Amino acid sequence: MSNFSRQIRLSSSLIKRLQDRTAIVNPRSFTTIEGNRPTIVHKRSIDILHDPWFNRGTAFSMTERDRLDLRGLLPPNVMSSEQQIERFMADLKRFQVNARDGPSDPNALAMWRILNRLHDRNETMYYKVLIANIQEYAPIVYTPTVGLVCQNYSGLFRRPRGMYFSAADRGEMMSMVYNWPADQVDMIVVTDGSRILGLGDLGIQGIGISIGKLDLYVAAAGMNPQRVLPVMIDVGTNNEKLLKDPLYLGLQEHRLDGEEYIAVIDEFMEAVFTRWPHVIVQFEDFQSKWAFKLLQRYRNIYRMFNDDVQGTAGVAIAGLLGAVRAQGNPMIDFPKQKIVVAGAGSAGIGVLNAARKTMARMLGNNESAFDSARSQFWVVDAKGLITEERQNIDQDALPFARKVKEVGRQGLTEGASLVEVVRQVKPDVLLGLSAVGGLFSKEVLEALKYSTSTRPAIFAMSNPTKNAECTAEEAFSVLGENVIFASGSPFKDVDLGNGHIGHCNQGNNMYLFPGIGLGTLLSGSRIVSDGMLQAAAECLAAYMTEEEVLKGIIYPSISSIRDITKKVAAAVVKEAIEEDLAEGHREMDARELRKLSEEEIVTYVKNNMWSPQYPTLVYKKD
Repeated sequence: MSNFSRQIRLSSSLIKRLQDRTAIVNPRSFTTIEGNRPTIVHKRSIDILHDPWFNRGTAFSMTERDRLDLRGLLPPNVMSSEQQIERFMADLKRFQVNARDGPSDPNALAMWRILNRLHDRNETMYYKVLIANIQEYAPIVYTPTVGLVCQNYSGLFRRPRGMYFSAADRGEMMSMVYNWPADQVDMIVVTDGSRILGLGDLGIQGIGISIGKLDLYVAAAGMNPQRVLPVMIDVGTNNEKLLKDPLYLGLQEHRLDGEEYIAVIDEFMEAVFTRWPHVIVQFEDFQSKWAFKLLQRYRNIYRMFNDDVQGTAGVAIAGLLGAVRAQGNPMIDFPKQKIVVAGAGSAGIGVLNAARKTMARMLGNNESAFDSARSQFWVVDAKGLITEERQNIDQDALPFARKVKEVGRQGLTEGASLVEVVRQVKPDVLLGLSAVGGLFSKEVLEALKYSTSTRPAIFAMSNPTKNAECTAEEAFSVLGENVIFASGSPFKDVDLGNGHIGHCNQGNNMYLFPGIGLGTLLSGSRIVSDGMLQAAAECLAAYMTEEEVLKGIIYPSISSIRDITKKVAAAVVKEAIEEDLAEGHREMDARELRKLSEEEIVTYVKNNMWSPQYPTLVYKKD
């Protein structure tokens, strides 16, 4: 039996008392089991005010000010957290008004700076603001603004957040991890900065994506912010501009490659799992040449997943299943869909593999079904349609290369252009994961008019906004209301006139990765299995009502993200139990976890979602 399942177990009577206690909690509260315990701190006075984890500013009560030697260090008026938020929001709204230039939106980067300053001084209030305004501020702390933040991170850097491991630290990482102050870390998001959001190699500045992702783990999944860790692995950069920039904060040398590169990542993984054996590591924005290799290298050894490969795939699968429903068909008809995919990088291949597995399972989950599913995809990269005639074909794309005779019967050849493929195949779905802005030109969209589906679907999934294959307005202006549109970055709904609305669905990875991480954590699963990822995608696909999908709404509102994450995490926990991977979490051991009903699993997840409440602080000398 593993160490996980040897943890202290709750007696049945204590579980009963815990259930009775949580039953009377305000249903809108997401308090964790330990959430109401006093927090022991080993600092006071001005040091508390400079610590964003514990600082609550003017919300310290007079009793706390006396206990922590804060009297006289703050204005005398004690404010509630609601009053603090009201004051912050009033200041932010004033900025929005003053920054407005005619009809344009406020400067997103300036908005990020204001929110980041709040994060630096009062973490609890920061997450209160973010959770309460998640639809408005998710695009600021995450895509698309986080791309701009990463591009300018060396200039924006004010105080360190997270950890930096570099090629210069080889041989030291095992000791370095103990420099991080938290004894418990539940979630790490790590990047090497080599492929940030389709913006290319941004080197050390890519840590902005790790920080942004973890903000959403806290806001959406209720991960405790004191137990998350953003990480940058700096192995150099091949960005010539950064190599010559005197203000660049990273190593100014070309990227390591081959065995030297793998050795650095190996050392990092061994170090973090030695100190925090039960941590979950999410790989983020690694270039395609390493994304799959590292995923296959670690996924059966460590609790890890790659969001670009697996998270993007899950969100796309949920959208594709939703599109089948929006076309008036049952999800079981998914294997009949003809799908043209633009892009054969890590995200594109990840979606293809996941979609093929989903189709195969619906067709009987055998070798014949798996082979049959392959024929539903046409993959187009920068060189055109991929066929078996392609020279030096990427091994990951090889399973999706079309047979020459097959495409010949369709009037196509190796390297055929995207517009030719769309015109000849007449697909049900046009899926973009190319990171090439405007790839779905008017000519390509015109070709989609001849789709054999009465309601074809367009997925312009590349981030950030400038890399989207087309905009919602472009899609609806060419194809009218009988098209389903989804994108990776947010676009506004399109007014089609006569009271008709063209709905823009944001197929954002934030629908899934927080729930995958939380579900893995609470199940105690040793790995993140394909079944757990599939359960997450199917849960998201089923979240929308029949009435909503028939209107062309295939993804839910970001404003519901905590409820979505709760249900996705519960689906992941349930699948981990069914696959016999669950080993339990803290007091809930594997045996007790297996006894929970589906409804009780949802309650278990809900009760372990952190909520930004000011804890009672008790000073204790070291």
